[in-house]
Amino acid sequence: MIVKQLIMKKVALVTGATSGIGEATALMFASKGYDLIITGRRSDRLKSLKSKLESESTQVLDLCFDVRDEDQVKTMLGKLPQDWREIDVLVNNAGLAAGLDSIDNGDSDDWNRMIDTNVKGLLYVTKEVVAIMKENNTEGHIINVGSIAGKEVYPNGNVYCATKHAVDALTKGMRMDLLKYNIKVTQICPGAVETEFSLVRFHNDAERAKTVYKGFESLVAMDIADCIWFAVSRPKHVNINDMIVMPSAQASASMFLKSE
Repeated sequence: MIVKQLIMKKVALVTGATSGIGEATALMFASKGYDLIITGRRSDRLKSLKSKLESESTQVLDLCFDVRDEDQVKTMLGKLPQDWREIDVLVNNAGLAAGLDSIDNGDSDDWNRMIDTNVKGLLYVTKEVVAIMKENNTEGHIINVGSIAGKEVYPNGNVYCATKHAVDALTKGMRMDLLKYNIKVTQICPGAVETEFSLVRFHNDAERAKTVYKGFESLVAMDIADCIWFAVSRPKHVNINDMIVMPSAQASASMFLKSE
């Protein structure tokens, strides 16, 4: 007699999935057989991504909320439907840069937006998901999307760099604190990736945003999604603590080889 076993698909939760690295990561995990919980602030984009993923036979739960709002995070993640309360992978991707000004000319609204998203949002989401992983005794994996800005400071990058340095420190702290639960923690730190990043940083100034990637071949979102998948797909006994990923034409946060 042949006994058929029900194979449970793994689940990945990706924040900031409405564009760029988050969207590419959701598509990558779907291609590897995962079901997805996708989050973001733009409902129309979430619905569009959900349709794209479901066309590949992936089960998708889309949650529209702002990671900066602790109450929203608690409501959405603390009360997940029972069928979705087994999360294997969390990708803390939601993050942004706002402005590129010297500290004396900085806009406090930009500062608060970066701190609330890049640091507090990551903390709020992580706390809820870790509680779920502990509840289910899941040997899970948390991926924090950091930045080369979390390794070096560059001119006028002050507060953004500070938030990514915080992500670097939090990743190290999480690795220590969650070791006893067999929850892996990895940080992926990209250099220049052409996404909506610069458009957001320059408050939708498309012309200024284009100049950031002029004269060299930057990374693209799928390059980072590939790195995230590499870290997650390692054997059980292997944890990638930290990975810095740069375009070939970028040697440091501020040094590039550009064509004229």
